[in-house]
Amino acid sequence: MALLINELCINCDVCAPECPNRAITQGAEIYEIDPRRCTECVGHFAEPQCIEVCPVECILVDPGCVETREALLTKYERLTSGGNP
Repeated sequence: MALLINELCINCDVCAPECPNRAITQGAEIYEIDPRRCTECVGHFAEPQCIEVCPVECILVDPGCVETREALLTKYERLTSGGNP
């Protein structure tokens, strides 16, 4: 699964620097998470770091992008070996 930032986002700028995969960027109105780069921090941390630091709890699991832990780990391995998302 990838994560999703919903409309409660206040653009506080704390989530993007915490993402080890550079999956979070500023969108037109709120921050957005690229599901091709989001591993929910699998391979890096025990918990998604963006969720840990979000002051308004606007980051949720994206129901439109369901992935197994194994798929997230494979994505992590590809991203950290210099592969494209």
